Amino acid sequence: MTPEFAPASDATRPLWLVWAGEDLPAEAEAGTWPQTTGFAAQAGQICLLPDGNGGMRGALMGLGDRGRAGRDRFQIARAHALPKGDWHLAHNPDGFTADQLALGWLLGQYRFTRYAGSQGQGPRLVCPEGADADRALAIAGGEFLTRDLINTPASDLGPDKLETVARALCNDLGARIEVTTGKDLLKTNFPLIHAVGRASATEPRLLDIRIGDQGPMLTLVGKGVCYDTGGLNLKPGASMGLMKKDMGGAATALGLLKMMVRTGAAAGIRLRVLIPAVENSVAGNAFRPGDILTSRKGLSVEVNNTDAEGRLVLADALTFGAEESPDLMISLATLTGAARVALGPDVPPFYCDDDATATALQSAAMQADDPLWRMPFWEPYEGMIEPGIADLDNAPSGGMAGSITAALFLKRFADGAGRYAHLDIYGWQPAAAPGRPKGGVGQGSRAILAALPAIMA
Repeated sequence: MTPEFAPASDATRPLWLVWAGEDLPAEAEAGTWPQTTGFAAQAGQICLLPDGNGGMRGALMGLGDRGRAGRDRFQIARAHALPKGDWHLAHNPDGFTADQLALGWLLGQYRFTRYAGSQGQGPRLVCPEGADADRALAIAGGEFLTRDLINTPASDLGPDKLETVARALCNDLGARIEVTTGKDLLKTNFPLIHAVGRASATEPRLLDIRIGDQGPMLTLVGKGVCYDTGGLNLKPGASMGLMKKDMGGAATALGLLKMMVRTGAAAGIRLRVLIPAVENSVAGNAFRPGDILTSRKGLSVEVNNTDAEGRLVLADALTFGAEESPDLMISLATLTGAARVALGPDVPPFYCDDDATATALQSAAMQADDPLWRMPFWEPYEGMIEPGIADLDNAPSGGMAGSITAALFLKRFADGAGRYAHLDIYGWQPAAAPGRPKGGVGQGSRAILAALPAIMA
């Protein structure tokens, strides 16, 4: 679906956003009607205001306790429970910027309707006064793309279909794309991508997208495991249910690409997106626990768990990206359960080898309401990924510091990039929240977009 605002018109109804325990704006005064209907301005509570003629003149929506405002800057998305029709904010309430209100409304508009069909036109809102409507629409459009891709099952979004989507996006944005597929991966020295994806009925591939010819270079590397059975280390059924989202890094990278081009943020830089697209399947030619594989970089990797495949495909892609010495390279991947144990589903950890870049990302994440939390490339743990029989171990035993050891593994292949950052995202909203319906969700893209002026200066 495409995000949209309502056109400004005299026919739109007013909506007032009200803090709990505070007086209503004078123009929204409705006598005892709100109290009679039980309206207490609790977060998301709606009170429709009658016009005295059997119609509706407007509505109130509660924001809850002002002291809890920082918990969710996209509360306006709750107003999608309003009746169908066009609305306008009668005022921009304090506690929220106009841009937060605009984007929050658009993000709450998202519905995944590919299989269940359209739910019909819901309420629409005129872009709040003072907000940058074009920027909000561009950011929401990129996020909608990410959500659609994550929500689509592997039956309709294998590596080949992901390539089709990427080609269409590149055509739309004026970007260039090259794709290396199947046995050509071996001929061009991408052995780990081929090893992980060779057991699938759909050939593995590497997508290489570029836009811009001048300026500093930013390379995004998105994990594109379109479905992850765990390989021969087969996942239990309960753990396999959400594995259509294991390409969430690729989906986020493509959504960010769209945001950057549509907002103009890609102007003046060279932007490259690398996506190793595979399906980790079970067959007679699947890679095995105990195999030792040689990467594009020449480092050997002992496979101690075929379910730690994401770092393998990223390793070849990171090496390839680093060969051009980009000013900054960022990997995005639904990589470890350890990250979820540490920080839960909403706050992805990120790792960065440059303090100024990390500080800019952390600050931008707060500004964009797209949280990230810095974790360390903890060098004393380097020995945990060195098995002795090979240069590297893809799945250290013991279960300790799983997100950190995965990040250290990836960092070995990013050598050559001026700076490197890795985001260990979840890519899924387990329960609906304002602006975030249950299902696929982008993480880190708005933070990176907001940080670009600082990190690519």
